Amino acid sequence: MKVLKLAAVIDGSGNLHLDIPTELPAGNVDVVIVLNPSIPDTPQTKSYDFSDLAGRLSWQGDGVAAQRMLRDEW
Repeated sequence: MKVLKLAAVIDGSGNLHLDIPTELPAGNVDVVIVLNPSIPDTPQTKSYDFSDLAGRLSWQGDGVAAQRMLRDEW
């Protein structure tokens, strides 16, 4: 058994073409392929700015007191 690792490119139609030279004699072989997408060298970080979609609450008071007041209403 021989393990080979190589980089390949999948074309626009989704086909993977492999031409792998080996030192094996002519005959039948079993082939196992594991496809693992390559991770780009530079991570793509997207910085989303949701400030235009959400507002900001300014609290002027005691949060615990307001919570107790709401709880006492029950």
